[in-house]
Amino acid sequence: MKRYELICISALVALAAAGCGCSTAKAGDDEVDTFDVMPVNPFITEIYTADPSAHVWEDGRLYVYPSHDIDPPRGCDLMDRYHVFSTDDMVNWTDHGEILNSSQVPWGREEGGFMWAPDCAYKNGTYYFYFPHPSGTDWNNTWKVGVATSRYPDRDFTVGGYIEGLGDAFSMIDPCVFVDDDGTPYFYYGGGGRVIGAKLKDNMVELATEPVPMQGLRDFHEATWVFKRKGVYYLMYADNHQEPGLGGRNQLRYATSSDPLGPWDYKGILLKPTDCDTSHGSIVKFKGQWFLFYHNCSISHQGNLRSICVDKLYFNEDGTIREVVQTFGE
Repeated sequence: MKRYELICISALVALAAAGCGCSTAKAGDDEVDTFDVMPVNPFITEIYTADPSAHVWEDGRLYVYPSHDIDPPRGCDLMDRYHVFSTDDMVNWTDHGEILNSSQVPWGREEGGFMWAPDCAYKNGTYYFYFPHPSGTDWNNTWKVGVATSRYPDRDFTVGGYIEGLGDAFSMIDPCVFVDDDGTPYFYYGGGGRVIGAKLKDNMVELATEPVPMQGLRDFHEATWVFKRKGVYYLMYADNHQEPGLGGRNQLRYATSSDPLGPWDYKGILLKPTDCDTSHGSIVKFKGQWFLFYHNCSISHQGNLRSICVDKLYFNEDGTIREVVQTFGE
């Protein structure tokens, strides 16, 4: 569906609600529409990208750190060569080029590849780039979460070691790092139906507490993302949703808590399935507007050649999240 058609449909729905006396959900009081023009989805088309991790750094720009689906693919084995993209207006995006690849990981598997969904965090003048990568040929049993650091958000990352003390290596994927208002960092990872969380030390590479399972989530699969709004912690994740005749078509669900390590109160679905079997996203506030970043496979029509997208996200007065409307280019 074209963008102008979506706008027209939204306008007709609003008019119909006003005409028949129907009530519509009132937005949260911090909600603003500061972007009249949005990029056409998918907004990165030069390479295949997935699992977008979006952050706004001190320079005021919005940066996205996705994984990179290598074309032609071989399942997800060949994923490698992370890029970073940034914008100051949501329409014009800069590809800062490759920032890290598997050959630069001294403890990584000799065969390379398997550079899956990453995340990035900032503390005390340093950017920390977290990435999952196996250390051996038996990839599914040798996962680790590596850390690369830089003084810049878009270049000069140097790989150090990996986070130790996370337990067994099963599905040690999809790292997420959340830094609270008081500067306390938290680390999450997980796939295959489990998600683990812990507090990090100020050095951002060591655990400060024992890892614990996140409690209260419903149908968790993978793709943890944690953020905070008005004193409430939100945890978004992908589920195991199946559609008849189509197989797995993950949705994005979320839960809330008064503590970054839970327990969590399940709230519902915020993104229905895309045209892709997987789903993985991030939520960020940029220049007063909240956004959901996610991926689909609308360019390739192959689930292992994905493309990142973004749409506006809105909260209700009670803090719940409205289901995000997916928009598409021509």
